[in-house]
Amino acid sequence: MERQTLIFTKMQGAGNDFILFDNRGVKMTEQELSNLAPSLCNRKFGIGSDGVIALQFDETKEADLVMLYKNPDGSDAGMCGNGARCFAAFAATLGSPKKFTFRVHDKVYRASVKKKSVVIDFPLETNVIEQSVANEAILNIYTNTEHIVCPTQTHKLDDEQDLVQRGRFLRNHPKFNPKGTNVNFVAGFDKTSLCLQTYERGVENLTLACGTGAIASALGWHHLQQAPSGKFLYKIKVKGGTLLVHFSFSEENKTYNNIKLEGPADFVFEGQYYL
Repeated sequence: MERQTLIFTKMQGAGNDFILFDNRGVKMTEQELSNLAPSLCNRKFGIGSDGVIALQFDETKEADLVMLYKNPDGSDAGMCGNGARCFAAFAATLGSPKKFTFRVHDKVYRASVKKKSVVIDFPLETNVIEQSVANEAILNIYTNTEHIVCPTQTHKLDDEQDLVQRGRFLRNHPKFNPKGTNVNFVAGFDKTSLCLQTYERGVENLTLACGTGAIASALGWHHLQQAPSGKFLYKIKVKGGTLLVHFSFSEENKTYNNIKLEGPADFVFEGQYYL
């Protein structure tokens, strides 16, 4: 009897790693992907990753492709910025143009695959909301998925045990029910560069990078400096590398738009997973 296998590609973007496969032939349903994700993402008994991504045609014709993403626990991530960059590079190897559109849920993104980086244009206009949670001042910033930003001291970013405890507490705080939130701990180097550690919902741990978290952190750092209107480029240093966040800010209505995430997307290996 021949074993049924799933041909996959393992990729990483600034240390955020993903399992990708072409679902146009496999035709796995979203529920089947949710059920399979915990096994695929398990680092001891599976392939191991921060998430799994299926590439498929967009039946609605709103975009060229669809990115179907699931967290290691099988839950939905809303949007994954680093996963999107890996998705774009993966699509290019399957014959997609270097520039194309793809849909995640009801939002259409634009991808541009360059030689050494991938840029994702976000269909996003957002603002920064100041909040207090358990007597801690935080910034709530929606980047097509839920994020909060917690300014901290640089040396505290090395205390990962404390970050995990704080991240888990805030991620599950009743104020963010029912979905919960991703938690970003940031410390700035200067006006346009900062260091970031992210506790990711669905992974339930710190990850080496988080694309949508990098966007939230850049906007949050801009907000804390009460920076003026204009176009900006912020450099975000994460444990897995460096991400660039492009954005515009309007002081008049306090909104951020023209948001782009740029960074590396590297192929690691290909293989077959026995279903």
